[in-house]
Amino acid sequence: MASSMLKTHSFILFLILFFITVIAGRRSDSEVFGKYISISSCNSGKNATAIRVAAEAPLTNCSSPLIFGDVYLVDDPLTIEPDVNSKMVGKAQGSYVVVSQGELSLLMVLNFAFTEGKYNGSTLSVLGRNEVLSAVREMPIVGGSGVFRFARGYAQAKTHSITQIHAIVEYNVFVFHYC
Repeated sequence: MASSMLKTHSFILFLILFFITVIAGRRSDSEVFGKYISISSCNSGKNATAIRVAAEAPLTNCSSPLIFGDVYLVDDPLTIEPDVNSKMVGKAQGSYVVVSQGELSLLMVLNFAFTEGKYNGSTLSVLGRNEVLSAVREMPIVGGSGVFRFARGYAQAKTHSITQIHAIVEYNVFVFHYC
C-alpha cells in the first residue's frame, strides 16, 4: 500500500501581463495611485495576452471609472526572473472580473500551468479577490494537478514593475500538497 506524503513547496513566479489596463505607482511611501489607460490600446497588438471579452452591462448604468463588470481573459507567460526575456516556465491562464464599483478589485480565476522542469504538466489554481492597488495581495490556492494534486495554500502578488504596455507581477506561492 502506498502511503501519502504531505509536501510543502514555496517558489516565486513572475507573471508578465501585456497591455494591462491599469497604471499604478507611488506618489509617496504611503500613497498608491492608479489610473486607466485606453482600453483600445490594451486589447490590440500581436502580443496582447489580456483581452476584454465582456464590457459593463448596459442595465447597470454604472458611471464608475473602474469599469465595473468588465471581464478579461488572460494567457500570460510565467517566468523565473522579472524580465520579459527571462526563461518561461509556464503560463498563467484564466480570467478576471472587475467586481467593485468603488475601488479596483478583481475576482481572479487563474491557473498556473507549468511547462518546464520538475513541475512540467502540473497546475496550481488561484481563486480569490485581488485588490490591485494594494502593495501585496494575498489570494488562496484552491487546488492543483499533477505534482500539486490536492494543493492548498496561498499566493502573494506584488507588482514588480508597470508601464503603459505591460506589468510584471511577482507571485510568492506557498502550497501544501500530497504526492
